[in-house]
Amino acid sequence: MQQASTLSANPEIPLRRSNPARRVRAGVAIDVLFAGAARAAALLTLALLAGILLSLLAGAWPAIERYGLGFFTSTTWDPVAESFGGAVMIYGTIATSLIALLIAVPVSFGIALFLTELSPAWLKRPLGTAIELLAAVPSIVYGMWGLLVFGPLLATWVQQPLQSAFEGVPVLQALFSGPPVGIGILAAGVILAIMIIPFIAAVMRDVFEVTPTMLKESAYALGSTTWEVMFRVVLPYTKSGVIGGVMLGLGRALGETMAVTFVIGNFNQLDTLSLFAPANSITSALANEFAEAAAGMHQSALVYLGLVLFFITFVVLSLSKLLLARLRRGEGAPA
Repeated sequence: MQQASTLSANPEIPLRRSNPARRVRAGVAIDVLFAGAARAAALLTLALLAGILLSLLAGAWPAIERYGLGFFTSTTWDPVAESFGGAVMIYGTIATSLIALLIAVPVSFGIALFLTELSPAWLKRPLGTAIELLAAVPSIVYGMWGLLVFGPLLATWVQQPLQSAFEGVPVLQALFSGPPVGIGILAAGVILAIMIIPFIAAVMRDVFEVTPTMLKESAYALGSTTWEVMFRVVLPYTKSGVIGGVMLGLGRALGETMAVTFVIGNFNQLDTLSLFAPANSITSALANEFAEAAAGMHQSALVYLGLVLFFITFVVLSLSKLLLARLRRGEGAPA
């Protein structure tokens, strides 16, 4: 040890250094291993996706052969007679998700706008943390709260006044008809909106914060208001992230199960298109019936519903990609 100290202290005796060529070879090997691992992870993801699709097709094939495309338009769901149609569940899934988006997107935008532009510094962190904590609440808690607390409030303060206000109006009377009991499509949509607001708001806040400060300050210096800065500077700069956040929330709404099961009513008939009428969704039907479904056409019809949900999700993601591609093509075009 004393000899090593003497060697390092003597400038005339250089220390042995590692071979540069060996270090380059080691770095190349690590890069190759990393690239292979990343490629394997991507291929594994594609393989899992293909496996899920093939398993759904195999399980749903008897129902596909028997019902075909008529499954999308039939409202009959009779396990005893082995007559199945998924129109009620498909309508319930799409309707509740759209209601959730109509409520959640403006609220999330307002939250993100307040947190990034209007909130005082001492309130930003606790308020942002409180909103993000809503995403950690289990879905079954939202469902129980919706059934026991929100449902009665909705029936008393929303459904009954709306029915009284629009009585006799041709279209709106039908839209708000049905028993005001606090469960149904509207209740499920509102609960879904509350559940997806934290996701959309968090993404919007994050993408708004990456907007260069110089762009916003330049707009303010030219006399723009906060509203104009958000719509003419921040949103055009962050549109890809905003659309991604909205799609994330829509995917969460399409796939939600337990909260919807508590408040949608689980009614497999579509007697009216009222927002107050009980209905069903694909995820709720799968959760309620799959464990007790007899092997055969009933189980195959439920798997067919799962395949339809897979297809709906794929269509939504494809439309979002097309929208983003169209927005990118329009970048730089004269206003």
